[in-house]
Amino acid sequence: MFKRSLVLLSTTTTTNTTKIVNPAAAATANATFNQISQKKKKTSKKQQQIFNMATSKKFMTLDTICPNVKSAQYAVRGELVIRAEALSHTLQKQKAEGSKLLPFDEIVYCNIGNPQQLKQKPLTYFRQVLSLVECPELLDNPYLDKIFPADVIGRAKQILSSINFTTGAYSSSQGIPLVLKSVAEFIERRDGHPADPNNIFLTDGASVGVQRILKLLIKDRSDGILIPIPQYPLYSATIELYNGSQLGYLLNEEKNWGLEVSELEKSYKEALAKGITPRALVIINPGNPTGQCLDRKNMEEIVEFCHKNRLVLLADEVYQENVYVKETKPFISFKKVVKEMGGDYADLEMVSFHSVSKGFVGECGKRGGYMEINGIESDIKAEIYKLASIGLCPNVTGQLVVDLMVRPPAKGEPSHDLYVKERDNIYDSLKARALLLNKALNSLEGVTCNPPEGAMYAFPQIRLPQKAVDEAKKNGKAPDAYYCIQLLEATGICVVPGSGFGQKDGTYHFRTTFLPSEEAIEGVCTKIADFHANFMNKYK
Repeated sequence: MFKRSLVLLSTTTTTNTTKIVNPAAAATANATFNQISQKKKKTSKKQQQIFNMATSKKFMTLDTICPNVKSAQYAVRGELVIRAEALSHTLQKQKAEGSKLLPFDEIVYCNIGNPQQLKQKPLTYFRQVLSLVECPELLDNPYLDKIFPADVIGRAKQILSSINFTTGAYSSSQGIPLVLKSVAEFIERRDGHPADPNNIFLTDGASVGVQRILKLLIKDRSDGILIPIPQYPLYSATIELYNGSQLGYLLNEEKNWGLEVSELEKSYKEALAKGITPRALVIINPGNPTGQCLDRKNMEEIVEFCHKNRLVLLADEVYQENVYVKETKPFISFKKVVKEMGGDYADLEMVSFHSVSKGFVGECGKRGGYMEINGIESDIKAEIYKLASIGLCPNVTGQLVVDLMVRPPAKGEPSHDLYVKERDNIYDSLKARALLLNKALNSLEGVTCNPPEGAMYAFPQIRLPQKAVDEAKKNGKAPDAYYCIQLLEATGICVVPGSGFGQKDGTYHFRTTFLPSEEAIEGVCTKIADFHANFMNKYK
């Protein structure tokens, strides 16, 4: 019947209002729909879809595409950003016409950890090496040694020889051997334990690695993934897209977003009671959006929980360089913890992720990252390789930035001192901006914000007046989304509502980066404070 419908609908005709399909087919569909309507006051969703398909001139409609695509949500690039981009176009028009249509002059994108969008300068050494690698003809310039330091030239030549002197050719699916070796050596230096290049896969940012492993783990809705609440929506969106089940475990806001194993146990048991098999546990350390850092004792408890319940540990460690409490909570990788716990724990099934997008590197657009597998059987590793090979290879320039991240200029090399100066300036500035923003948020009426221990974000709780909550619901918005929209339209500051990350029922939050420059962050704090005071006064 469906194939016959396709034949009947192959010819189109035009009315005064819209293009429709074959009139006879449309009339038949309409009559059928009217009969259904007479029998039932309300047609079923499936019947409505059949009617929509019959009367549409397109096969690919919202009724026919994969429902999981429609239901997956990615808040950091969602409604707020779409609105911000529309306002940006208005600002461009305003500038061209010399008019004043909006009460601000720029959009400040605090919705996502995108440092260079907010004017963080790229590391000089990285860009110098990449410029020679992307344009090797420069190596023939007679003035080359006057333009570039000797270690930059040497590094570029080494890289070029490892990729057949072009970034335009595919690499192996697992990654460039030189880079895989560099990553393994970096992990060994960091953790004090051996790392095997054969257990490392280079990826287009950490996100692709996460998606690849979730694809491997999820068969259907009976498979569940434990994710923190609040969480980074990469996880909730991907789990939904792959038709899995999200198993949230609440972080404790009152204890600086602490992770309590009792919450893991609770979520695990609730899943089993629903017939869902938990397959993996996601840990984001340092936390996103919450900015907390795990201590060693807590990490050991997590490893024990995974081992006891036969869960794969997915360790999202992309913010490992963004730790602002190094004296009390230095970054420790889960790889280091499991190896030092020893015994069966050392072979815990685990995948760790890292990226060039965060830390002090901030090369988001280069899309470089890696994942390291631990305790994974060889036949499963072969399946991971197959998934990697479907995409042929990670982008080559991104792989090279990974190499630069894990193998920066060594002490004594010409570029070392400048590299260290730039690195430390970025880190110190991020820490200062984190403290400044945290202090400003905590000064607002009805707002509390735990101090960011790591990452790039603040996640304040906002206690909204009931009148504002009612107004939001009247407009079909989550209360914190309504607040964030009002903030955007009044100030041009784009943040993300807490409802996009998940939060405890009855609480409202928003996530903001502290990536604007030290000069700009003060203005951001002032604008948020003025808006918040006006908002609270309006809805009291």
